Amino acid sequence: MTADEAQSLRIEVGSDQTVSALLIEPLQCRACYVFAHGAGAGMAHASMATVAEGLGQRGIATLRYQFPYMEKGSKRPDPPAVAHAAVRAAVAEAGRHFPALPLIAGGRSFGGRMTSQAQAKSALAGVRGLAFLGFPLHPAGKPSSERAGHLADVNIPMLFLQGTRDALAELSLLKPVVKGLGSRATLHLLDGADHSFHVLKSSGRNDRAVMDEALDAFATWVDGIVS
Repeated sequence: MTADEAQSLRIEVGSDQTVSALLIEPLQCRACYVFAHGAGAGMAHASMATVAEGLGQRGIATLRYQFPYMEKGSKRPDPPAVAHAAVRAAVAEAGRHFPALPLIAGGRSFGGRMTSQAQAKSALAGVRGLAFLGFPLHPAGKPSSERAGHLADVNIPMLFLQGTRDALAELSLLKPVVKGLGSRATLHLLDGADHSFHVLKSSGRNDRAVMDEALDAFATWVDGIVS
């Protein structure tokens, strides 16, 4: 499975704009992950491709997509209402492609948070769980758990894949948030990883090993909620 095998799509977001998307459908897939990019890099970023390809190798289809601002080449993220509309449009597109598959939604950083906000406002059709690739609990250097308030209104399983060196999610704040969500939430910590799942050479591991750990944990969690 390589990035060259991804199918290019266009997704309508509202009546006046469309965004790009990339679909990877492995043989005998058992779920589809609909996931959005972080604030600073789009769906074609190497880290997004690595996730899509790695999940494909684990039997999970992926639909990754652009937010409207990224599609236009802007550096300023969309307002929440616009981002939420893009999330819903992408989930609906995945549902059309995979009507018989359970859907998982989420994404990297900003993309994951916009997805959880959308789910908290109104359930995303066909979505059985949310998976966050580095939930941005707070801005770097400004620790707070205010961004997690809406998670109490998410009533489906959630997976938090978080690095222990994540400057956007201090563990002393994140752990109580996850614990407060009860059995709905699972926290998998990636030892020594930062917000981008990068590890220092001194850790004795490399980024590939960390990503493999994250994707293995993802696949195991998916099996637990869709079986």
